[in-house]
Amino acid sequence: IEVDTGSIRSRGVNQAEVIADELGMSSSYETKYGANSINQLLPIVRKQGNAFLAAPRIRDETFHYFDTGVKRLIIELELDNVAIFLVHLSLKYRHRHLQLRRLFDLIETKEKPVIVAGDFNTFWGQNEIYLFMRAAGLRSANVDSLPSYPSRSPRKELDFVLYQEGIHVTHFE
Repeated sequence: IEVDTGSIRSRGVNQAEVIADELGMSSSYETKYGANSINQLLPIVRKQGNAFLAAPRIRDETFHYFDTGVKRLIIELELDNVAIFLVHLSLKYRHRHLQLRRLFDLIETKEKPVIVAGDFNTFWGQNEIYLFMRAAGLRSANVDSLPSYPSRSPRKELDFVLYQEGIHVTHFE
């Protein structure tokens, strides 16, 4: 999800491009704040983005932005047999739910099976996104609800990989 696309913090290095090149993969990345965000004026913050790396060829990418929240980016990727939405939802409960509504509308237009992944910032874990998951026909790849935050000593499940019928999960770590 979170990469530096070339600020002083990463010594001008676009982490998404470097990692993708090293792994021989395709990448898709964009700043996580909308073009009109005040964050675009801040030197380090304006280079904070979200990225996705893919071994198969990315057929199409679209960058959508939520209407609410500070972190607004939705990366939509089309691969051969699946559509992927990469998100980083708001810290504010009300904004998150407005974002989930918009995300549902995008998912509903897809004819291919969908994967939705990212930092959902759900402080109540899967319980908070239960209705969204049911409405969109999504299941969590994390069947044991393993915590993901903070990374050093995880205690909360904030990050999700959700998938629809037609996708078979073989491993989750």
